[in-house]
Amino acid sequence: MDSKRVAILVFFPCGMRIGYDAKRLFGNFTGLGNYSRTLVQDVARFHPEHDYHLYTPAIRQHPVTQPFLESTQYTTFVPPSGFIRSLWRTYGVVKQLKRDGIELYHGLSHELPVGLTRAGIPGVVTMHDVISKVHPEWYGAVERIIYDQKVRYSCRHAAKIVAISEHTKRDLIEYYRVEPDKIKVIYQACDPVYYQRQPTEQAARTVAQLGVTTPYVLGVGSLEPRKNIATLLRAYQHLPVDLRVPLVLVGKGKRHKQQLQQLLSQANLEDVVYWLENVVDIRQLQALYQGASALIYPSLYEGFGLPIAEALLCKTPVIASSTSALPEAGGPASCYIDPTSPEQLAHAIEKVLTDSAHANHMREQGYQYAHTQFAPARLATQLVDYYS
Repeated sequence: MDSKRVAILVFFPCGMRIGYDAKRLFGNFTGLGNYSRTLVQDVARFHPEHDYHLYTPAIRQHPVTQPFLESTQYTTFVPPSGFIRSLWRTYGVVKQLKRDGIELYHGLSHELPVGLTRAGIPGVVTMHDVISKVHPEWYGAVERIIYDQKVRYSCRHAAKIVAISEHTKRDLIEYYRVEPDKIKVIYQACDPVYYQRQPTEQAARTVAQLGVTTPYVLGVGSLEPRKNIATLLRAYQHLPVDLRVPLVLVGKGKRHKQQLQQLLSQANLEDVVYWLENVVDIRQLQALYQGASALIYPSLYEGFGLPIAEALLCKTPVIASSTSALPEAGGPASCYIDPTSPEQLAHAIEKVLTDSAHANHMREQGYQYAHTQFAPARLATQLVDYYS
């Protein structure tokens, strides 16, 4: 046993040496990356008795990745430049896990490396969704095959599976025949920023600096057909003219944006939409949530729906689709609509803009739900207990 291992066992008599697939932690700055960073950060914050190792084929320098490189709580490993790094994560990392004495490995985004079971290292894998199975029409044939093989392999070889929602758990059981007892639902926490509200004046200044006028409603997410922004734009056509407040859309997606702009032009609504594609500071996004009259999230399918939880923590009323896992993210106080009905969505927007008692009820009840359901300490402890 190496000297470092002895020292850690003395300092943390009950600790484990845990490895994480950190590819997306260091290289993705949207959904899967946010999940990875928040999970690792919360587990380390609330359970410092364990030894945390991060394995990534590469590191992209970014303000949100820097804390993981600077903190002494984490040991980060990147393969030498001579390796074919895309293959190393699947076929080469296990040798390094054995060298480092890793006792448990957690794949944070659907995948586990080949050979983990033979090496005697228990694997836990997080499954976010099985969209390519539920909606194969949204993916190319090759992409569907690759994704299916990765998920199928991980489901078979994982000692335990974390599903980020009950809906994802049901999909895994239906499409991959996973035994229910092998899956535990552990919801996703939000970034720590969202658990501490900004002062109202500060948030208002940030919103104004972004060029947004109030009141407004907000949409957050990548611009792709699955997010169903087209139905939101059509809903605006059904609103009374005096209620067509600015619609602020935060997210990128050049090709689909062009299609949406054509729809706006046809509906004569070009002046209604604010496109914010470069909101990179999380406090800017938090300010936008806090200032919004509502978050509109009409997505056709989600494994969870993190923007909904973020909005609730900012006391923002949420109007979302009644499909997939979105009701789990939004809780009982959010408003749910048929995502194929612009008329139903327009009615929900009109009610939240005109009925202050209704909107305030949504704010307060939604906030209480999110603070309880997505409490970081509780979720981190659920995960560490599951590791054991």
